[in-house]
Amino acid sequence: MDRPSDVAPAGDAGSAPPDAGPRPRPKVVIVMPAYNAARTLERTYADIPHHIIDGIILVDDVSKDETVEVARQLGLAVIIHQQNLGYGGNQKTCYEAALAQGAEVVVMLHPDYQYDATRIPELIAPIVSGEKHLMLGSRFLGDPIAGGMPKWKYVANRFLTIVENFAFGLRLSEYHTGLRAYSRRLLETIPYGLNSNDFVFDQELIAQVVAAGMGRRIGEIAVPTRYFNEASSVGFKRSVVYGTSTLRVVARYLLHRLGLRRSAKLTARSPQPPGRDA
Repeated sequence: MDRPSDVAPAGDAGSAPPDAGPRPRPKVVIVMPAYNAARTLERTYADIPHHIIDGIILVDDVSKDETVEVARQLGLAVIIHQQNLGYGGNQKTCYEAALAQGAEVVVMLHPDYQYDATRIPELIAPIVSGEKHLMLGSRFLGDPIAGGMPKWKYVANRFLTIVENFAFGLRLSEYHTGLRAYSRRLLETIPYGLNSNDFVFDQELIAQVVAAGMGRRIGEIAVPTRYFNEASSVGFKRSVVYGTSTLRVVARYLLHRLGLRRSAKLTARSPQPPGRDA
């Protein structure tokens, strides 16, 4: 892949000495896994609260439109895949690049303008404070039907969420959002590089977080829903494949938790520090 010079690693700010005043805010980097987002990227960019952001990286997965050109006109750091790696493969590159830049908080934002980027300050606040390690922007804390979500997609999403809550022991309103924020510690702990390159990457990642003992450090905020012609949306057939794959993720997690079939995907890369409440 082509990594331009403007995606260079940033220096580590380190810890402030005791007499240096308040601790500097953590470095926040937005990553955008992009595919054919030329028509919506500028609107997405305009809504970002740039005063709290230290960098934006767009990873293009061999788009067939002008996504790269628009991103460069906006001044974004751009990474171009030489071949299409899929949604999950794109995110792997996103997180590797953000961590290389020294990001302490990484926001994953779909560039299709479906998610309200103005909510990013509320999204990252619990991570900045140290309360959470993963934050989700939930469409289901509002009214996604009023926002244009197809009813069949609403029903499917609710069903999968109920199943996942039962398996993971959580009470989230949604698992399938395209607006998320991660702490650096979380991304360095879970082996996301082993995950699928397809859309089920997101669900595998949450299963990894729970398996690592960090499930109670997942939070969510409400994010308004936007559905319109230019916004990317998985069709019915792909949704069936995605739903089936999600159920496989749940089954793998349960077998791993019960010790019946251990999974390398669900084994943390480093042990959690003792005494820390996950």
